[in-house]
Formats: sequence, C-alpha cells, structure tokens
Amino acid sequence: MSISPPEPPRPAAAPTGDGDRGGGTRTDDLIAEYDAERPARRLTGPVAYAAGAVAFGVSLYALYAVFRPQPALQYRMAFLAAVLPLTFLVYRPGLNLRARLRARRHTGEGEGKAEPRPGRERDLPGVTDWILAAVSAVVCAYPLFGFDEFIRRTVTPSALDLAMAAGCVLLVLEATRRTVGPILPGICLAFVAYAYYGGYLPVDWTLGHGGFGFERILIQLYMGTEGLFGVPLDVAATYIVLFTIYGAVLDRSGAGRFFVELSFAAFRRSAAAPGRTVTLAGFLLGTVSGSGTATTVSLGSVSWPVLKRAGYPPAAGGGVLAAAGIGAILSPPTLGAAAFIIAEYLRVPYLTVLLYATVPTLLYYLGIILAIEIDARRFGARTVDLDAPSFWRLLGRFGYHFSSLVAIVVLMALGTSPFRAVVYATVLAFALSFLDRRNRLGPRRTAGALAAGTLGVLPVAATTAAAGIIVAVVTLTGLGLKSSRLIVDVAGGHLLPTVVLAAVAVLLLGLAVPVTASFIIAAVIIGPVLQTQGVAPDAAYMFIFYYAVLSEVTPPTALAAVAASAITGANAFRTMMLTWKYTLPAFLVPVAFVLAPSGRALLWQAPWPQVLAALAVSAVAVAALAAAAGGWILGPAGAAERLLAAGAAAALLYLRPGSVAAGLGLLAAAVLLHLARRRRTGPPSPTAPSPRGP
Repeated sequence: MSISPPEPPRPAAAPTGDGDRGGGTRTDDLIAEYDAERPARRLTGPVAYAAGAVAFGVSLYALYAVFRPQPALQYRMAFLAAVLPLTFLVYRPGLNLRARLRARRHTGEGEGKAEPRPGRERDLPGVTDWILAAVSAVVCAYPLFGFDEFIRRTVTPSALDLAMAAGCVLLVLEATRRTVGPILPGICLAFVAYAYYGGYLPVDWTLGHGGFGFERILIQLYMGTEGLFGVPLDVAATYIVLFTIYGAVLDRSGAGRFFVELSFAAFRRSAAAPGRTVTLAGFLLGTVSGSGTATTVSLGSVSWPVLKRAGYPPAAGGGVLAAAGIGAILSPPTLGAAAFIIAEYLRVPYLTVLLYATVPTLLYYLGIILAIEIDARRFGARTVDLDAPSFWRLLGRFGYHFSSLVAIVVLMALGTSPFRAVVYATVLAFALSFLDRRNRLGPRRTAGALAAGTLGVLPVAATTAAAGIIVAVVTLTGLGLKSSRLIVDVAGGHLLPTVVLAAVAVLLLGLAVPVTASFIIAAVIIGPVLQTQGVAPDAAYMFIFYYAVLSEVTPPTALAAVAASAITGANAFRTMMLTWKYTLPAFLVPVAFVLAPSGRALLWQAPWPQVLAALAVSAVAVAALAAAAGGWILGPAGAAERLLAAGAAAALLYLRPGSVAAGLGLLAAAVLLHLARRRRTGPPSPTAPSPRGP
C-alpha cells in the first residue's frame, strides 16, 4: 500500500478563482456538513478575485499592525468593518445547507461522478448580500470618522449614533447566524431581553435588576469597550488571524502531507501501530487546522483504510479518529482559539497558557494510547504492511517543517510577543517552502495563503463580536455575580457539586454553540462561580476551556464523532460513545485542577517536584481509568476489577495524600483480584474482531 495522502483541505470559505467546477471534494463536503462552522460559498470569477483581494489586504493590515500598533478600539472597528462585509459575500443566507450537502454527496456531484448542469457551479452573492455588505462596512466604520467626538457622545448619543448601533448589532447577529447557525444569535437576543426586561422580575429574585432602556443597552454594546468591539473581538483581530495566516502558509508549504506521511512511517509494524499513527497524525495536523472536525475528516480520509485492514471495527475506528482530531485543539503549541482569550482574560503571556496545557496534554494522549493498546488486544488487531518511506529519510528531507513550530515557542520563551513570534514563524515557513519544488510559495500561492488566513477567521470574528454582546450584558446587569450566588446555593455551598454543575453547564452550552462562543459565555457566567468557591482563576478558565472543547465529542451531538462515522460507515451514536471512552481522561483530569489546591500542579503552577509527583499520580489514575473503560488489565477484566479500577482513578485524581493512598490501595486490589481470577481460569486468547464493534 502506498501512502500518498492529500494535503488537508483548504478552509471551506476560501474562494477559488479557477472555477472550482466540480463543487469540491467529498472531504470538503464532510467538513462543511459536520463542522460547527457553516459551509461557505465556492466563489468564482471576478467576485472570487475581489473577495480574495480584500482578504489579502486584511491580512497585510493585520501583519502591519504587529509592527506599527494601532489604537486598540480603532483597530477592532477597522478590522470588523473589513471582515463583516466579507462574511456576507462569502457565507450563504440559507438555512437548509446540511441537506443540500448530503444531496450533493449522494448524487455524486463534486466527486466527478456527475457533471453539474450549466450554471449550477455559480454560487455568487445576491443583491441582498451586497446591500448587507455595504451597510455593515458603514456601521462598523462610522465611529472612525470623528472618533474623539464619537467617544465624547457616549453619555448623550445622537439619533444617528443609536441607529448605527442598532444596525451594527443586527448585522453582527445575521453574520453569526450565517457562519455558525441560529442558536448563538438567539442566545444573544435572550441576553438583550434580560437586560431590558430584568426590571420586571420580582425584587426578591436573585437574577432581578433595575432594567435598562434600549438607549443604554446600545451604548453598552456599540460605544464602549465591552460590547461588539470588546476583548473577544480583539483576540480574533490579533492572535487568531495571525495564527490562521500562519496555518495557511504552513499548510500550503506541504507540512500537512509531511505530517501524515511521517506518522505512517513512525509506526510501521505493530498490532497497535495504526491506532498510534492516527493519534500522532492528528496531533501534528492540528497545527495547520483550527478545527477538531476538520482534522478528523482530513485524517480519516487517509487513515481509515489502514485501521480497517488492521481489524478495527467501524465504530471503534471512528472513535480513534475523532479522539485524535479533538486532541489537536487541546495540544500545544497551537491550542484552540479560546486559549488566546484565556491569555487576555488572565493578562498572562500566551506561552504561560501553553505551559498550563502541557501536563494535561500528556495525560490526554496517554489515555488514548492506552485505550488503543487495549483495543488492539481485544480486537485481535493485525499488523499492516505499509509501503511508506523511511522515517529517518522523511525526517531528514522534510523535517524543516517543524522549524517554524519550534520557533514560535523559542521566540516567546526569549521574550518576543506572541504576535511577532507567529509572524516570524510565518516568514520562516514561507522561506522554507522553497526547499520543496512541489510546494514553493510563489507570488500567487503566497497571496492565496494570506487571503485564506483572513477567510478562515471570518466565523471566529462574527462569533467573538456576537459573544461581546453577552459579555456587555453580563457586565451591565451584574449577571455574573448573581448567577454565582444562584449556582452556589443550588450546590449547597460545596465545591464538588459546584464543579459537577459547572461541567454539565459548559458541556450543554457547547452542544449548542461553537467552542469559542461557549468558552466566552461560560467564562463570564461559570468562571465567577468557581472563583467564589476558592478556585484559582487560571484553574477555573482552563477547566472551562477543556469542557468547551470536549463538547465536540459529547453525545448527543459530538460533531467530530458524527463526521468520523460518515467516513467509516459506522452507527453515529455508537461512534460517539466510543469516542467518549477514548477521551474519558480529558473529562476527569480538569476536575483535578479545581478540587484541590495541589491540582494546580497539573497546570505547572507549583515547584517542579510537585509537578512531577502530580503527573506520576495522574498517569496512574489515567491507566486505571483506561483499564476500567476498556475492560482490560493483563487480559479481559471482570466487573469487580473494573469497578475497583474506576474507584482508584477517581481517588487518585483528587490529588490529596489520603485519597492517593486510598486510590493506590483500590488499584492494587483490582490487580490482585484480576491475577487471582486469571490463575483460576487461565489467560484467554484474543477475541476476533466483531463487525459491530466492541
């Protein structure tokens, strides 16, 4: 079998000037169908070139602002004035997009099986889209004309100010609906309604307040620094757009292809090698894709045939793919977009956030690897002969693709700002592309990469601007503190029930809105709840971050798992449950951050001996959890052994001396019981793989 995987697909929003007559590949359609972000138009002709030119200009402006900083509020306004019109041109207004994508895949359109009828390939903005784009540019740029006078009118705004404010709010909500669906705009409107009608709530209700008129609400949303133009949008306009530009350049330099080939070459002959390969490839591909679902689909299109040959049932193979794809968002050096918001909220360098994520990342991948090793034995997985290049030859020829990733971390460690570090890394990736004739970034491909960087940030920009509405209402009404008191009262003032309620709330929120939005909303609502219970701010925000990301693998939606099941042909719900099994350590490790002060050692917020001790204990806990979930210790484990192992994992993750001792005792009891049972019955032979999965 020759491994020659395709490059990961470009962002769905990228317009193409070459006609793109086929309508896109099956991989593109799967990403568009199952990703949390809505599929974009496939622009063609002059409109595609115009949109690409504007996106290219925005990227240049973002790069220029790194070295010639602009006043923060004006820069955010100018950025939104450029990307909001693009959103109306690039994203469709329709609601039934998923059904259309399914129909296109089933009829063969986009896979070379059916030639679309003349005109079908045209997917251009209509008159309404152009009008909305023009109006959005006006309402966002309006404050920039006479900015000082605009700020002075904050106390007594003119009728034109209020009209522009209302228009901007409505257009941001419409752009958000187009890019991520109607639920987040609906939540934003509910918060606005709460600000307006809160005065009608009974006085003795915890959530009641004095009520605010529309004029005061619009001032808060449009004329201050806590609304549409607040910190969430600032993160999109600085950190995220620069990293999407870097990811686009790295992808087009051939890094995605190299990462997949290197992963296949690294684990060539072993029963567990296919699962390990998928895990490593998912981690590496995450550096060029900011989406867990996109990484899952890109990886699955190449790796599922190998997993199938090794004997993985479809549902288990899909679970491995989804777990590997989500792990990419949780892992340094390029975490998900919410990690940049953590840096802004905590006022810490981004490098510190990367440090927070180091130990949890090690534990996450330890859990996946152990689950893969267990499944390889349970399924009786076979070795697969791959006609892959030599690992060392690949690394020697194309290992330079790692240079820019290393450069980001090294430069930040040397005191360079994350903005300049990622720009320097982008320049390095561009320069190194000339070492590979197939992927040299000439003027045309470089312009395309820069345009793709801005186009990739459009959904995030709309989402963060809309999330600013929620932040503004929470600040205006004091909802954060009010909800803190309410949740603490429901939990009886105890930390453990509060943590459980917080985790459930973040997961439920993540089922409805994208990761970035769910993190921002939870940070302003749930963050204060945890902090009132004595949880440190860094631990509280990282707890929320992990649960926001894990909502992508949480039933009943679990978009990454559903996308994986579309590739493997497995039952979607069964794939969700197996993905949940593979990612189980990621659900429990964040709880250790907040339950005890010693848990902060997992975030590297303790002397290194304590960090190593916490890592060792947590690694044992993850191993116990893998044994309990996988039903395997030295062989198939019985119900009693699995219960003891699960109890051991829970006790060990509490990270207090007494609970650690109890956890080790329970784990020892599970192992001894397992050995005694094996001595009586004898070791069984590996079971044959079942077509329905485990």
